[in-house]
Amino acid sequence: MLATVPLLVAVTAIAFLVAYQARQLPEREIAMLQTQLLNAKKEELKNYISLARTAFMSEYGNALPDDEAAKTKVIQTLAAMIYGQDGYFFVYDYNGNNLVSPRQTEFINRNWAGLEDARGTPVVDELIKIARSGGGYHTYLWTKPSTGEEAQIISYVIGLQDWRWVVGTGVFVDDVLGSIAAARAQTEARISRTFMSIGAITLAALMVVFMSGLVINIRERRLADTKLKELTQRIFDTQEEERGRVARELHDSISQILIGARYALDLARRRLSTGDARAEDSVAKGITSLNGAIQEVRRISRDLRPGVLDDLGLGPALQGLTEEFERRTGIEVDFQTVVFRNRLDKDSKIALFRVAQEALTNIERHAGATKVVMDLRGNRRGAIMRIEDNGHGLPTDRTIKASTGLGLRNMQERMEQMAGTLRILSSKSGTVIEAQVPLSHMLQPEPDTRARNG
Repeated sequence: MLATVPLLVAVTAIAFLVAYQARQLPEREIAMLQTQLLNAKKEELKNYISLARTAFMSEYGNALPDDEAAKTKVIQTLAAMIYGQDGYFFVYDYNGNNLVSPRQTEFINRNWAGLEDARGTPVVDELIKIARSGGGYHTYLWTKPSTGEEAQIISYVIGLQDWRWVVGTGVFVDDVLGSIAAARAQTEARISRTFMSIGAITLAALMVVFMSGLVINIRERRLADTKLKELTQRIFDTQEEERGRVARELHDSISQILIGARYALDLARRRLSTGDARAEDSVAKGITSLNGAIQEVRRISRDLRPGVLDDLGLGPALQGLTEEFERRTGIEVDFQTVVFRNRLDKDSKIALFRVAQEALTNIERHAGATKVVMDLRGNRRGAIMRIEDNGHGLPTDRTIKASTGLGLRNMQERMEQMAGTLRILSSKSGTVIEAQVPLSHMLQPEPDTRARNG
């Protein structure tokens, strides 16, 4: 039993260290991701307000404060400007009377001054206050038109000071909050599974050590000295074997890097206590390992489906991917795209994004290129993405081929699932990859709401 104490202490310390690091690092990445997604939503709101101002500015700019005909035209224009399932523009006057609310018509021509959400947050009064100061954002709970349930919304409002109006629009962020909550739940689930695995291994190790010692002591009582030595050796061997098993279990994730950092820092502490000059080398090694773990977490987060792919579409997602690639590698990337009249469906956007991701990874690792040109556009046959680099072409060495072949095969399989095509042209002056999805994956544009209501 005494021989199992070091194993138990070591495994317990490792478990708590792994749990702490596994929770802290993803939490920082999740918080950063949440901030980025919310900032993207806010920029989206600004664009919507800019479009609305363009639509009514000709009427508003030429009208007097009491021009009721111009006000009616602006109200009609904003009431017709709805987008998506829940998007619309709203208008209040500075007294709190609602003038425009196309998704919730029961609000129109009623005074909502003093309205608060379920948490007690002022809504209309705060919107009026922000509009009076020139414009800005406000976050509160609001009924989502598509579901009829309350959800968090971010609104952006501006003030038409001549007419004493508040003009604004909002975007619901329950999808962002749901994604963040799911990411946190996955992190907690991974930590729980790690604890359970370590606990099971530890229990098995303790049982093996304890039972082995008990059996040996009973059967070899007369040869106590000899058997005690053998038992001690077996205990040491079992400890090393179980530690190896634990290390192999943790090796499948970033935990291996974190454990290496822990031992490096622990060695530095011991060397510092003894005045060993090599302590600085151990600290540097630990920092390097932690940097490697951070890079691994970032890579995993980046490889996940980015939220901008759903929020803004394939073009902005690829723009962000190429900018990050250029910043990380120093390879110049020229990204070009043309706005589609039709829209890509969900599966084809994911497929094209993953193909681009895999292609850039291969260029970074193997091409030796200094410039990449990526072009995305639609044509009569569907949507086509072309990626061209000025590297030395596909490798001919068998070892390198083995490492890149899997990525090329993944790209080919993704296109086959979309009933699309993948063409790869390579020469000593570079490589060209063309991925095309057919028209069957292009969604028809939504009907013109204003024309339908007109």
